[in-house]
Amino acid sequence: MTVRVRFAPSPTGELHVGNVRTALYNWLFARQHGGRFILRIEDTDVERSRREYEEHILEDLRWLGLDWDEGPDVGGDFGPYRQSERLALYQEYARRLLDAGWAYRCFCTEEELERERERARAENRPYRYGGRCRHLSDSEARERAGAGEPHTLRFRVRSGPILWEDVVRGPVRWDAEVIGDFVIVKSDGWPVYNFAVVVDDLLMRITHVIRGDGHLPNTPRQLLLYEALGATPPVFAHLSTILGADGTKLSKRHGATALREFREQGYVPEALFNFLALLGWAPPQEVGEILSCEQLLELFALENVSKAPAIFDLQKLQWMNRAYLKAKPLDELVTAILPYLQQAGRLPTSVDAAIREWLRRVVDAVLTHLDHLSQIVEETRIIFEYDLSAALAYPEVHEVVEDPGALDVLARLVEELADVPEITTETFRAAAARVREQTGRKGRALFHPIRIALTGRPSGPELDKLVPIYEIGATLALPHPIPSVRERLRMFLTWAERVRAESPSR
Repeated sequence: MTVRVRFAPSPTGELHVGNVRTALYNWLFARQHGGRFILRIEDTDVERSRREYEEHILEDLRWLGLDWDEGPDVGGDFGPYRQSERLALYQEYARRLLDAGWAYRCFCTEEELERERERARAENRPYRYGGRCRHLSDSEARERAGAGEPHTLRFRVRSGPILWEDVVRGPVRWDAEVIGDFVIVKSDGWPVYNFAVVVDDLLMRITHVIRGDGHLPNTPRQLLLYEALGATPPVFAHLSTILGADGTKLSKRHGATALREFREQGYVPEALFNFLALLGWAPPQEVGEILSCEQLLELFALENVSKAPAIFDLQKLQWMNRAYLKAKPLDELVTAILPYLQQAGRLPTSVDAAIREWLRRVVDAVLTHLDHLSQIVEETRIIFEYDLSAALAYPEVHEVVEDPGALDVLARLVEELADVPEITTETFRAAAARVREQTGRKGRALFHPIRIALTGRPSGPELDKLVPIYEIGATLALPHPIPSVRERLRMFLTWAERVRAESPSR
């Protein structure tokens, strides 16, 4: 038997990480078993479904590294792969259930059903349909339907337990009596989710249904439909809920939850692929947690997925993303960060070879500070912006301004650099060494004032990396010119004199 699994998102919004984890587990399971991974678009919610969301779903899954063997864009032997294009199939199977007595026409109005729900709430009991239309004769039901009276189709639920062996949760038992006769076709002729899913899974020959445990209440209804259709149901595996760090269901209040949001923030697909695979499943301890796609395909085991809720640990994702960023070639990172800096107005829309080469230095200098690529804008303020008025927010800057010895270091450094034909890391270090001999200041006493003067900040990337970045950057055609090392030192000394003169204590 060929393994056939499906991922069936609704195009009513962006892909949530919980949905993506489901897609990933289905994909891993299919690829491990040499099976087929099917993408099906469940768009029967006509009012909320949007084609642009469907396009985003396909784009995001491909970005993550997932591919599919059958789907709306690639076709297949069991299409169409959009539910909105399968209405005739649902109508055919609804007629089969109606003719066999497994379904019946229900003429209850929404007002009558709401009164039933209100009584259930008042009596503090779960609601189930009362069965008002269950015993209508076929002739009466046909006559009323023929006269144009609005109606739904309901499934006639049998009595007794509903049992299945869940790959993740083990044996599951559900009492049919608590379900009540449920609607399978709405009054407008469109199928209800549980009915459409069964028809699709049956006709698409799905062997395993791997999905979130939010679908657990749907499974007994679907098993009853398989039973009524005389079909063997697929194997079910219900994945645990994903919780935020506070133990509540992952939602917008925890931050980004959609795959597209993580893409836009600059998480790399390899990191998200790795991270999501570990949300509910753990590899053998000795192999660690940074795992390639090939390793995950070798190690992943659906039967070892935990039924306990998985915790979405953002700090762990950031750690993992940093590891993948550090492993990437520098040229690839430069290409990836370009759009963020261009959108922020830091770079021109067209970047020449000189700027790209300079960006290699920039990325190398700040890479260890990046959890994700969009942080490049904030982390490169120290390079693209030289705002001495903002520097006063740091107490360390005040200390340098008020320290005559520190200002003497800077003045002497300006003199030492005046005749240096090209300021490089080496020539800068040599000039600083001469200042050390002249002033007797060394270590932090020497280099801290220099850092403050060059960057306007008390901390940041290594000066050995920043010095050539400032020097080369000053020669480039950037939207906002970058001051050179000499310019920064002179600007700081002039500014410090003004601040000292304006100080109330003087």
